[in-house]
Amino acid sequence: MKKLVLALAATTMMSTAAFAEDIKIGTILGYTGPIESLTGPMAESAELAMKEVTDSGKLLGGSTVTSVRGDSTCVDAAAATAAAERLVTSDKVNAIMGADCSGVTGAILQNVARANGIVMVSPSATSPGLSTAEDDGLFFRTAPSDARQGAVISDILNDKGVKSVAITYTNNDYGKGLAESIQSNYEASGGKVTISAAHEDGKGDYSAEVGALAQAGGEVLIVAGYLDQGGKGVIQASLDTGAFDTFVLPDGMIGDSLPKAIGSALDGSYGTVPGTDSKGAEVFDANAKAAGIKPDAFSAESYDAAALIMLAMQAAGSSKSADFKSKIMDVANAPGEQILPGELGKALELIAAGKDIDYVGATAVELIGPGESAGNYREILVKGGENTTAKFR
Repeated sequence: MKKLVLALAATTMMSTAAFAEDIKIGTILGYTGPIESLTGPMAESAELAMKEVTDSGKLLGGSTVTSVRGDSTCVDAAAATAAAERLVTSDKVNAIMGADCSGVTGAILQNVARANGIVMVSPSATSPGLSTAEDDGLFFRTAPSDARQGAVISDILNDKGVKSVAITYTNNDYGKGLAESIQSNYEASGGKVTISAAHEDGKGDYSAEVGALAQAGGEVLIVAGYLDQGGKGVIQASLDTGAFDTFVLPDGMIGDSLPKAIGSALDGSYGTVPGTDSKGAEVFDANAKAAGIKPDAFSAESYDAAALIMLAMQAAGSSKSADFKSKIMDVANAPGEQILPGELGKALELIAAGKDIDYVGATAVELIGPGESAGNYREILVKGGENTTAKFR
């Protein structure tokens, strides 16, 4: 059936091949806010995929793809919604690569994407709540849900023999969902959570929060926050007071900027971020560096998010979200010829010829259930002032 659908799509494309267009993809990320150190490489990675497709000249009769950036701020739902509205109504984007943080992603989905029928593929929104959000078949993500990350972190804690933990989380959808996932998985495995308490981003002093965490106790402090904001502040205050010296860092805390900001005192801390040791990851890393991009957390997921949008357009023979939204799962999964980073032109040719593709990409893409990544993680160990890879899970 899939081959028949792709063959029909190829026939449609041949009849419309003369109508090349300038396709616009909104790249909505937190260029300001608590993860701004991550979003430059994320945007550049998505735009690398767009350039690759444009240079190939093989998308929808030679159509070009242009990135139009919008600032999600990561935390301000009103500002993110306004940015997305501008991209859709003024810039006339065909799809959205983004957003990044879970709360603003949900706001854009409900207030802009659904209202205008625009496909969104997020590279980094991980709240479990997004798995069941009403989306009219428009929302996908190349990052796994935190329901999976909570289980992975629990496994790591148990592997390290940790018997009790304290948890602090940023007070939003991402932080709450992740903290709940970690706690439920860890307690189910026999571990003890001494306290799970929210913190607000943007404060200059986290001594009160750290005091409560220290009083509750715990062998390590899990910081489910943001590396450029409150999470960093809580860690620094903990170190300054001697409350904790080892920190567990989920994905929102993983990035080159945190070890640089904290220094050697962060050595020995550990955490998780989506990632694989696949051939595609190796190829993406080399291609990104050759393009002058320094990959960081969620860079590979951003490349894949943009790639899936464009490959689905080719499969549908149309740049309209209403037409290609149903093709994303097809191009992302088996059966078909496996496609790695740098092979997007080849993939477009195969689709045009009515052949199946299985986009493996930079993150071993496999979309499940409501269109989200099945979930592969890189276990991080902070060592020598850098995030190093301990293993993959």
